[in-house]
Amino acid sequence: MSVSMSPTVSSTELRRGALSVGFIIFFVVSAASPLSVLAGGFPIGIMLGNGAGTPVLLALTLLVLLTFSVGYTTMARHVTNAGGFYAFSARGLGGLAGGAAGVLAMFAYNILQVGLYGMFGGVAAGTMASVFAIDMPWWVYSLLAMASIAILGYRNIDLSARVLSVIVIAEYVAILTLDIAILRSGGEHGINLDSFKPEHVFSGNPSIGLLFCFAAFIGFEATTIYGEEAKNPQRAIPFATYASVLLIGCFYALSIWAMVIGVGSDKIVPLLQSLEDPTTFIYGLSDHFVGAELTQVIRVLFLISIYAGLLAFHNSAARYFYATGRDGLLHGLLGTTHRIHQSPHMGSALQTLIAAVVVLIFAAAGADPILQLFAWFSSLAALSLILLMALTSVAVLAYFHKHPELGLGLLRRFIMPAFSGLALICVLVVAVIHFEVLTGSSKLLSYGLCILIPISLFVGVMLAARLRRVAPERFQALGSHRL
Repeated sequence: MSVSMSPTVSSTELRRGALSVGFIIFFVVSAASPLSVLAGGFPIGIMLGNGAGTPVLLALTLLVLLTFSVGYTTMARHVTNAGGFYAFSARGLGGLAGGAAGVLAMFAYNILQVGLYGMFGGVAAGTMASVFAIDMPWWVYSLLAMASIAILGYRNIDLSARVLSVIVIAEYVAILTLDIAILRSGGEHGINLDSFKPEHVFSGNPSIGLLFCFAAFIGFEATTIYGEEAKNPQRAIPFATYASVLLIGCFYALSIWAMVIGVGSDKIVPLLQSLEDPTTFIYGLSDHFVGAELTQVIRVLFLISIYAGLLAFHNSAARYFYATGRDGLLHGLLGTTHRIHQSPHMGSALQTLIAAVVVLIFAAAGADPILQLFAWFSSLAALSLILLMALTSVAVLAYFHKHPELGLGLLRRFIMPAFSGLALICVLVVAVIHFEVLTGSSKLLSYGLCILIPISLFVGVMLAARLRRVAPERFQALGSHRL
């Protein structure tokens, strides 16, 4: 995972050749925040979903995302752009759709980032109070994290990559240690395949469990965002995408299966329901099967995992600001990069400003940082990103239909994108129907939040329409900047 250190004087381009395949995978895996998902998200998803049958839903989610990745990575070979969803939609469906996707992507990554600041602040405040008897408001920890994230986002991309690589490796080692310990002991009833039996797969509410599974993968799609900074992007981006999806999916499936074995397929849901805080479930497993030492490590890594997700999504949001600013949808200043670091520093600064304002508003209102700020914003972001993936599948179909000269086979240019598009639309419908379960709030508030999605799409269309009116040539070129 070597890093290019060649000097450059450009102030409008990202740092070329700065990221190897390995570093891109670390960015993507850290965005998925595997430890925070396993410790914080899946216990609730198992309890509200189909319990012991969750590993099968993970396998189904993995299948859908792999089929999505076929068209996604095939198009990435022809459209190498930091705009990701925005660039693909613009080149496949036209400038108006590109503008809509661009604004929705900026909205999604920014609110996901803000929601994670809520979780980080809440977890940090609780940890510091219980371990060190230091009692400070959650938002203080959020702002401290925000300041350090802003510095890393301002600097070279490879500095962030090195930080994330260390964190991700530590997360995987800790959880795999727990998984191996559970499987070696045989758990409650010995190693078995109860999770894959129909009576467990179809028990409870599989549709709700499926939503938690899809939400757990959010972040894997960010590989294309780093295309302009990758070494050999035509090879690196497809490899990093498939590797990330498989790594995240197999890791989740193994760990959830081990958790089910640990407590028993018939006991896992009642146990989770009996806990005052289901997110402490993994600590109990660690205490029982390994010991208090690993539990303390996991507690610390849980917090660090959230921080890693913050850093990864900050970089994603900054690059969407950069890509749309460079193309003229937003102010051109956002489309510049730092003269020395070649980072999208203006986009990074804007993302930090937005996060600071929203965090301070929620803090002033006395809101709960996890049950409100994180639950509301992360759920809305997940819904937005599922829509963006569905839209991108359609854009892939349209792009290859317009370019038959590329000579692609039917599987990559039509069958896989069509299947993933239909599957993602179905998931989207289920997500909207059960959105109040994801947010943990009333239907009125949940659907009130959903309204922000069409508003974002409308703003994007209006920005693209304005550009078409004042600069038709730039409008026609939306999303076409490439290496």
